[in-house]
Formats: sequence, structure tokens, C-alpha cells
Amino acid sequence: MDTFGLLFQGFAVAMEPMNLLYALIGVTLGTAVGVLPGIGPALTVALLLPVTYKLDPAGSLIMFAGIYYGGMYGGSTTSILLNTPGESASIVTALEGNKMARAGRGGPALATAAIGSFVAGLIATIGLAFIAPWIVKFALSFGPAEYFALMVLAFMTVSAAFGDSTLRGLTALFIGLALGLVGQDQLTGQARLAFGIPDLLDGIEVTTLAVALFAIGETLSVAASRSTMDEKIEAVKGSVWMTKEDWSRSWKPWLRGTAIGFPIGAMPAGGAEIGTFLSYSVERQLAKKPEEFGHGAIEGVAGPEAANNASAAGTLVPLLTLGLPTTATAAIMLAGFQQFGLQPGPLLFATSPQLVWGLIASLLVANLMLLILNLPLIGVWVRLLSIPKPWLYAGILVFATLGTIGANSAIFQLGWIAFSFELAMLILFGLFGYFMRQFGYPIAPVVVGLILGPMAETQLRRAIQISQGDFSVLVGSPIAVTLLVLAVCAVVVPLIMRARGQGKVLASLAANED
Repeated sequence: MDTFGLLFQGFAVAMEPMNLLYALIGVTLGTAVGVLPGIGPALTVALLLPVTYKLDPAGSLIMFAGIYYGGMYGGSTTSILLNTPGESASIVTALEGNKMARAGRGGPALATAAIGSFVAGLIATIGLAFIAPWIVKFALSFGPAEYFALMVLAFMTVSAAFGDSTLRGLTALFIGLALGLVGQDQLTGQARLAFGIPDLLDGIEVTTLAVALFAIGETLSVAASRSTMDEKIEAVKGSVWMTKEDWSRSWKPWLRGTAIGFPIGAMPAGGAEIGTFLSYSVERQLAKKPEEFGHGAIEGVAGPEAANNASAAGTLVPLLTLGLPTTATAAIMLAGFQQFGLQPGPLLFATSPQLVWGLIASLLVANLMLLILNLPLIGVWVRLLSIPKPWLYAGILVFATLGTIGANSAIFQLGWIAFSFELAMLILFGLFGYFMRQFGYPIAPVVVGLILGPMAETQLRRAIQISQGDFSVLVGSPIAVTLLVLAVCAVVVPLIMRARGQGKVLASLAANED
């Protein structure tokens, strides 16, 4: 009953006119960005971080959450019509959705994706509201050693989850941790790695790093690629409404997708991609017409899209209750919290309950907005796909530059040369982000390392000080030991699985040669 009361208080915040406007802006931008191939919610939230610096914290975070939900919705449009996922979690939707579009059933495919997303988002957000308080009560028993173990788990899972190589993920993480050392020591106040530059004494701005790595790096990567692949947009033929048979074949996959996506999204090593693939596999096994899979089965769109959006709400569980980002967008949202002086975690529910519950309630409002936006405006989203890429990415560059200068316009004097320090950092990290993409290194672990690194250092040093130099305190509680074991498993298990997979491939090649 306490949860119901808190949720109703959250609705009072979410239904304020300005917050409703922020939610509408967020879901509209998120959908538009999700539709455009190659530009995901993480990039959009990163771009808007400096712009929202002086806005109301609740409104800004509501807008970010709307972008996240909208990006999950919009990714299905380009997957179905272009066979080009706008978001990595929409890859599975393209398998059956594009086949339906080519067969002239793009309308029902888009409709089942939109309605399934609404159903999943609604159920999963209610699940978030009821599960979060239980996790908060558990997390309040954590001491410095447990929090340090939790940070180590976050580091390992992020490194293992992003990218194809665990080693590259760990390398990217350690780069972020090194960047987190720049500035002043939090306990002694001594300068570290500032190289005599006053602007570095406050550390590296998370906003600048996020915008540079995601926006500038992506733009340079697209500009450097010479891909001239013709993208044929499939027209939406006939009505977008589903037939009675489509409804009967979709409602069970919606519920199953929600049940699969939400818990996987809530896991520290979760993410939407795992849930969508698992949902597709389940629907293929349970289908009454399995022969249609690979040729446009509506269950193959309904289930994965529901799992996709349910995982988006699930991702907010570890972010809000423990301060752990499990996706790139969640990492940028964590930076959004910190730019307003807020730290997600169990204490946030005690210190800023109106903001947290207003954010959760706004997700339900945003979900309804998305359904109303997506079905009638499918034609508008399709037209967005015709924007020339040079115009699109040139606009992103301008927006990123102006936003960064607007957030911090301080001028750095080097001899007779004067320039914007933040702009120089933006360009430098943008080039770094480009080279990371070229060599296959994931971006998100760098941002996570910069955000969580100083926090992990503080908790480690606090635990050592309390125990008077006894390092065994780090493994002195069952919770800390469990978290550290999970952290080791998060790195070792993927390595074993990859090694077994490579072994099977080599064995099959050897058998073929024989």
C-alpha cells in the first residue's frame, strides 16, 4: 500500500504541465532518433546533457527517460521498413518485421510492435515501482566494503557485456578509471594528473566526455566510412490496423516477451539484446505455424519488441536502486543525475522521493504518449528516413559543439593563444572515440569508469581506513564475497563460452577438411 501512495504522489509530479511537456519532448525526440539508423538513445541523451544543465532536475530526467523509451519504440520502424535496426536491441525485430513489410504487411508489423511495446512498458514500469523499494531496503544494509564489491561487479559486467571482446571491454574500462583520477584527491585535496592546468583540477567533465565519445566519435566514424549502400524504404501498404488473427497471434507473445525482458533487463549483466533473442527463440518453439518464421511471422515481431521495451524498464531497476548502469543509455542517464548533484542509489529514495517517484510515474505517462504518437504518425517517421546523412550528422556536430560551449564557456590562455578548454577536450575525446570505434573498442565502459571510478576509490579507502589497513575487510561479509564472486564469473564465463564456441568451429573445420 505504501508503494501505491508513493506512486500517486509521483503522478502529482508527473502530471504538472511542464513535466508533461518534457515527457512529450522526450518521447517525440526518442522516437525520431530511434527511427534514424545509427543514432540511438544514448547519443541523443548525451547531446542533450549540456543543454539541460540549467533546467529543472525532475523535468530533465523525465525527458531523458522519455527519450530512452521512445528510442526503443522508434528502433522497430527502421528495422521493419529498412531492415536496418536503429538500436541494437531492434536487430531481432528486423528478422521477421522486414519480411512482413516486403510482403505488404508493414502496417500490422508496425502496429503489433507499437501495441506490444505499450503493453510491455506498462507492465514492466509497474513492476519497477513494486520491486525497487525491496531492493532499496536490501541495499541500505551495505557498508563501504559491500559498495566497493558492488562497483567491482558493475565494472566487470559492463566490460564483459559491451563489445565482442572482454579484454577490449576491460581496456576501455581502465581508460575510464584513469580519466577518473584526473583532478583533486577526494580525501587529501592534492592535485592528480592535472599537469599544471587549472581547468583540470575539477576533473574531466562527464558531459563533455559522453558527448565527445558518442556524438563526435560516431559522426567522424560515419563520415570516414565510404559505404554507399542503397537503402530501399518499404512503403506501408494498406491499413496499419491488425486483423483479428493478428491480435490472437500477438497477445501471448506480448506477455511472454514482457516476462522474459523485464528480469533480464534488471540484471547487472542484462541488457535488451539478450531478452529479444531469447524471446524470438521461445516464440519460434511455441509457434503454431513455425514454417512462417523466416518468412514474416507476426509472433517474431510481437515477442521481441515486448521484451525490448520491458528490458528498458528493467534497466532502470539497478540504475535507480543501486546506481549501476547496465546499458550505454543508462550510463549517460547516470551522468544526467550527477550533473544535478544527485547520486542514484538507496539514499536517493530517501532524500529525493518526489523526483524518483515522479520519474517512475512519468514512464507510465510517456508510455501512453508513445502509443498515441506511434500509430497515427507512422508516415511521418518514415519520411525521416529520407534525411541525407551529411545534413543529419552535420547538425549533430553543430548541436554538440554549441551545447558544450554553452555549458562551460571558460577560455584557456596558452601564451598568446586563447581557446575554449571544453571545446578542445570535446575535439580530443571525439577523435579518441573515433579511433576506439575503428579498432572495435566499446565506448560505454569508458564513461562508466569515469563516473563510478572515483566512487569506488572513495569506498575502498573508507573501508581500509575503518579496518585500520586490514584488506581482509573487503571479503569480510557474505554480501561482499557473493558480489566479488559474481564479478569474477561475469568475466570468466563469457571467456569460457567464447573458447568453447571457437573450439567447436575449429573442430567442424577440421572435420570438413578430413
